[in-house]
Amino acid sequence: MTNPEREKLQALIDLVRASSRIVFFGGAGVSTESGIPDFRSRDGLYQMKWQDPPERILSASYFREHAEEFYRFYREKVFHPEAKPNVTHYKLAEWERAGKLLAVITQNIDGLHQLAGSKKVYELHGSVYRNRCIKCGKRYNAEIVAASRGVPHCTCGGVIKPEVILYEEPLDDNVMMQALYAISQADLLIVAGTSLSVYPAAGLINYFSGRHLVLINRDETGIDDRCELVFHNKLGDIFSRL
Repeated sequence: MTNPEREKLQALIDLVRASSRIVFFGGAGVSTESGIPDFRSRDGLYQMKWQDPPERILSASYFREHAEEFYRFYREKVFHPEAKPNVTHYKLAEWERAGKLLAVITQNIDGLHQLAGSKKVYELHGSVYRNRCIKCGKRYNAEIVAASRGVPHCTCGGVIKPEVILYEEPLDDNVMMQALYAISQADLLIVAGTSLSVYPAAGLINYFSGRHLVLINRDETGIDDRCELVFHNKLGDIFSRL
């Protein structure tokens, strides 16, 4: 690490130490170091060859019309019950226990923040760990998906659907409002592992009015010039030093 890089990292360490209302806004890059592929990178889900484009498979209409093919893709490429939290997840949980972190806002659906110990997590796109019958509304945990073959069915005969937000579906208003409020209360907002290209989730950062905005992402984003500190690094390289 060069001297300028060390100085920038020390500046982030100082910000974290001085802050008592940190909010973390994360995307797929938070979980890639846990072995979960992202969507838009060179090796991401959207670059994979499939019978239909992944964007189409992960839509509400595709789920209704081709549930079996949806679940085949979902189990193979989206559902990762074997994944474990990484250093970023654990560091955020540590900050929360110390009373420094207000909330984690995540676009991920893998539940790794909770597995690491975080309590205040706003999952903008839902979670693979929650599933519900589309006929009677009965809830199921992720084990029903892992243990079933083909399309999992409820005891009433209805199809069980993961409570993840698919294309063509709106985000949960309550979750959005809670996330918006957390961002509005933050003195330090760390945006990490996201290209900020998925709306309306990405638009939430426009409600930040605190003093310190930090970006940690492998590639450039549209907010680089708005940030006090910008790191184009892997998250683990930064969070392992905080």
